[in-house]
Amino acid sequence: MTPEDPEETQPLLGPPGGSAPRGRRVFLAAFAAALGPLSFGFALGYSSPAIPSLQRAAPPAPHLDDAAASWFGAIVTLGAAAGGVLGGWLVDRAGRKLSLLLCSVPFVAGFAVITAAQDVWMLLGGRLLTGLACGVASLVAPVYISEIAYPAVRGLLGSCVQLMVVVGILLAYLAGWVLEWRWLAVLGCAPPSLMLLLMCVMPDTPRFLLTQHRRQEAMAALRFLWGSEQGWEDPPIGAEQSFHPALLRQPGIYKPFIIGISLMAFQQLSGVNAVMFYAETIFEEAKFKDSSLASVVVGVIQVLFTAVAALIMDRAGRRLLLVSSGVAMVFSTSAFGTYFKLTQGGPGNSSHMALSAPVSAEPVDASVGLAWLAVGSMCLFIAGFAVGWGPIPWLLMSEIFPLHVKGVATGICVLTNWLMAFLVTKEFSSLMEVLRPYGAFWLASAFCIFSVLFTLFCVPETKGKTLEQITAHFEGR
Repeated sequence: MTPEDPEETQPLLGPPGGSAPRGRRVFLAAFAAALGPLSFGFALGYSSPAIPSLQRAAPPAPHLDDAAASWFGAIVTLGAAAGGVLGGWLVDRAGRKLSLLLCSVPFVAGFAVITAAQDVWMLLGGRLLTGLACGVASLVAPVYISEIAYPAVRGLLGSCVQLMVVVGILLAYLAGWVLEWRWLAVLGCAPPSLMLLLMCVMPDTPRFLLTQHRRQEAMAALRFLWGSEQGWEDPPIGAEQSFHPALLRQPGIYKPFIIGISLMAFQQLSGVNAVMFYAETIFEEAKFKDSSLASVVVGVIQVLFTAVAALIMDRAGRRLLLVSSGVAMVFSTSAFGTYFKLTQGGPGNSSHMALSAPVSAEPVDASVGLAWLAVGSMCLFIAGFAVGWGPIPWLLMSEIFPLHVKGVATGICVLTNWLMAFLVTKEFSSLMEVLRPYGAFWLASAFCIFSVLFTLFCVPETKGKTLEQITAHFEGR
């Protein structure tokens, strides 16, 4: 490249001004990438209908006892924690596009192993593989989408990551009504296979291509996605393109690190796993004829309110939705704790396999009335979580880190999220024994209060800003 070459010196991503980009292929590329989170949601939701089916299975089909069923549900989070680390390494070295293509392999392989399983170990191995893919997809898809989207739609497209996750969970619940576990695993191969096909014709992100000094490819990618080069600033491409601990002394690095890790921790400490844990029991107490309907109702509420969040994200902003979401969760988890305090017979030693146990020894009318309080609280919690603390931590994770540390930083955030999910899932029963159910939910309410305060005092608004402006904010420029 020489200074005299006008094509090489022309800024690829001009400063914002004029009309906003109107390219529509960016939506197609975001959809292709979001098939990864759809696959990830299906893998998470798979255990809910598959475990009862596997517990009913007769030889020679594999059979799950209570201990194996617990691991069948939880081992995905361990695989995902490892996948977060792997994804953080891949996203900077292989690129965003190739990382998404590669994560389709363990998705398909994992479901294929489950389909062919002859014993419990094959089932657990397949779940571990799908968990590994979940970790990679949960990191790479938000990064890819945030880097291809222009500011006016980045909130919308970024929120579609969580929307596709809950759609995948709901799809697994609905398909589980009509399919046995083997055919359900076959269906699980479809979304990652479609992602593989679509991502083959999509470009990598212009920002990643620029870090690799592939300027002409970056220009072609930008034109493909946006239709023009207008409306996006040149990202600062420095000589340093790797992370080392000394960088943590810089405000532009340690501030987003603290925010990203804290958001992931608060998301898992909010009580969402506890609410899901008790969903079927609560519907039984409210005298629903089919308590398994609870899973579908929960899934529908998640999908509807996550869609609402996606539509208003770029108007309301991230901070307002996080605060509103946190306040709704404070009230709902407090009401949950009150419900269990009033129904003194709440199970202090519940396990995942005892969801149908009664939670009250009170007269039928009083019990049903209190159960409806719990149903209302549960619906409020799920709606609140879906509007804010469900999608926004993943969106902010993809927005706040500078390019040269994005892989490592997002990897650590994803690792934090999945390790917290594993610990909360595995230790939930022990927590119930120590604190009793009402104490556990009131503890979750306290964490929700802290999450609101953290948002108010520490989380910046990223609505309408370019990724370069967000980085400059943390650096104090």
